[in-house]
Amino acid sequence: MNHRRSEMPKMKTKSAVKKRFKITATGKVLAGPGKKRHNLSARPQKAKRQNRGTQVLRHQDGLTVKQWAPYGLDR
Repeated sequence: MNHRRSEMPKMKTKSAVKKRFKITATGKVLAGPGKKRHNLSARPQKAKRQNRGTQVLRHQDGLTVKQWAPYGLDR
């Protein structure tokens, strides 16, 4: 008699997290800076310059992002 094992269904990764975040080898979460899309003429040049590249999220925010990506992010 074939009994099907009742397993929990797979959890889904949020699509927005796949696009916006990256997890480093040490487990930190990298994210692109905000406020870089429009209305840049109202921001000082120093603020625009410092927002280049990626930034490491704070620990608590990183834990939240990792919950949204239960199996990690493949990149």
